[in-house]
Amino acid sequence: MVASIALALLSGCNRAEAPPAPEPRPVRVITIAKEQGGETVTLTGTVQAQTEVNLGFRIDGRMIERPVNVGDTVKPGQVLARLDPENERNALRAAQAAVLAASGQFDEASNNYDRQRQLLAGGWTTRVRYDQALQARNTTQAQLDSAQAQLSIAQDRLSYTDLAADAPGTVTARGAEPGEVVRAGQMIVQIARKEGRDAVFDVPPQVKDQAPADPVVEVALTMDPEATATGRVRELSPRADPATGTFQVRVGLTDPPPQMRLGATVTGRMRLDRGSEVAVPASALTGSEGQPAVWVVDASNMTVALRPIEIARFDQARVLVSRGIEPGDVVITAGVQALRPGQKVRLLGAPS
Repeated sequence: MVASIALALLSGCNRAEAPPAPEPRPVRVITIAKEQGGETVTLTGTVQAQTEVNLGFRIDGRMIERPVNVGDTVKPGQVLARLDPENERNALRAAQAAVLAASGQFDEASNNYDRQRQLLAGGWTTRVRYDQALQARNTTQAQLDSAQAQLSIAQDRLSYTDLAADAPGTVTARGAEPGEVVRAGQMIVQIARKEGRDAVFDVPPQVKDQAPADPVVEVALTMDPEATATGRVRELSPRADPATGTFQVRVGLTDPPPQMRLGATVTGRMRLDRGSEVAVPASALTGSEGQPAVWVVDASNMTVALRPIEIARFDQARVLVSRGIEPGDVVITAGVQALRPGQKVRLLGAPS
């Protein structure tokens, strides 16, 4: 009987014992440190002329010749295209004939006026005849001036049948072929002027927003990295491309090497201003209620807490966090799937 009571007491004591505390879960961590100087972003673009002009005829007509083609180098005054000049030549002949007729009428009216002026001075004619002669001379003078103006217009129109380059450059596009009837102002050839070169890039919005105020861009030929130049942003498109969502940026190149020809593919490098962003490995990222989050270790009691974050951008290796964690925080980078809030952890590599 005494033995049975002792066994019951012993079994009751065993049931009252607390279960052993779970072992701290081993995890890998990093201590967040703010990177200095930002990061270098690399983009691919092309070399284009700083100034491209569309050249066209000032008058309508049928184009009979275009002696240049895409890629040709042109000089100032070089003829790029010609219109059929026959109609303008006929108009010029008509204007020249009108000037001759008006000039003859003016000479006759001037001689008659001179006679009437002399006769009036001697009292041999009337004032009415003199006034009529003066009026006739003034009228024929106006007709002669008009005919000469029409002649000048006809000469200009004949000169407009030749389309000439106004500056040195390279033909980058053509808009009409010989035999076509073209209208005034229609683009016949596009000329990239020689005086400057741009490196043109399509920049994502996050890179545009984090670029410094006046960045220096290092540009190198993709096929020949030894051919380099530097430049500064000369023009930034205010609107994103509707298809790609990127912004076109034109970087004016300073003393580009001869290898950087129009159309060459180049690589541009620029340092970004990171601001308050910090970087964590992509393996540290988890989620909380549909939002990105990371596990942060409380160093005072070695427990973990789930902290929501705001992501600025990311790639395959890391995540740039703009809000949620600060330099000095200890973030778990491995073992995030099996954690729970308040759980104790042991840092791998730290003494037990």
